[in-house]
Amino acid sequence: MIGAVIWRRVTSLDMTTGVAVATITIMPRFTKMNGAGNDFILIDNRMGDVRLDRSQIAQLCDRHRGIGADGILLLEKPGNRADFRMRYFNADGGEAEMCGNGARCFARFANKVAAAKEKISFETQAGLISAELKGDSVTLGMTEPADLRLHLELGIAGENKTVHFINSGVPHVVIPVVNIEDVDVRHEGAAVRYHKIFSPSGTNVNFMEKRGAKKIAIRTYERGVEDETLACGTGIVASALIFGATEGCHGPITVLPRGGDELQVGFETVAGRFCNVTLTGPAQFVFEGTIEI
Repeated sequence: MIGAVIWRRVTSLDMTTGVAVATITIMPRFTKMNGAGNDFILIDNRMGDVRLDRSQIAQLCDRHRGIGADGILLLEKPGNRADFRMRYFNADGGEAEMCGNGARCFARFANKVAAAKEKISFETQAGLISAELKGDSVTLGMTEPADLRLHLELGIAGENKTVHFINSGVPHVVIPVVNIEDVDVRHEGAAVRYHKIFSPSGTNVNFMEKRGAKKIAIRTYERGVEDETLACGTGIVASALIFGATEGCHGPITVLPRGGDELQVGFETVAGRFCNVTLTGPAQFVFEGTIEI
């Protein structure tokens, strides 16, 4: 169904002047979804009539005064030969390049509202993404990761930490730890996220614990949300790739984020570069409705 906005005209009487005043209220239709606990508001914007500013996005994502979400996804018409265009906005209203968990939700949303096929492609700021739907699960063909930097030494709060960096669609730091339950993700994540070496755009931060030969658990601090989230798709990919690089193993890698769902990251390594990177995991519908902004 094309058309994501209900325009409601309300006429009231100005008691001072006695003149009838008409106001237009915007009420976008939305669908709430989650991918491994990472939750999103999805809006069909193929008509182009949804124009949200930063404050409106933050209002919609507010968990007390709005719908509540880690971010907003807009489904739009493509600019090239892809099937759709995906735009992603963090909860603070800033637009981000890509979101892995959001992209899986986006694929199922497109299938529902736009009769998309089980295999689709869509544009993102990080490049072209492909998706294959398999029931509640979606496999994404990710863009090729870039800027791999292993064993960086960072000075954080008077302590030197060894971290790893990769851009898996958005920038991510991965920090191996012995026990992720002992990590103060909000405090330590913020210190790395705002470190001068990653300025001005900053970085997401993942704490990674080895759970087996090809299995890891992670906790993630997301920029834009500025807190720990239950899952982060590009963080899951980044952590699996760093694990593969530092442990010398191949995909698929099983990743357990804070939300509790296991996801699979597939990849190949050719001449020291990662290629054919995939992310497989759940994408679930929660509820839908309209909201006044």
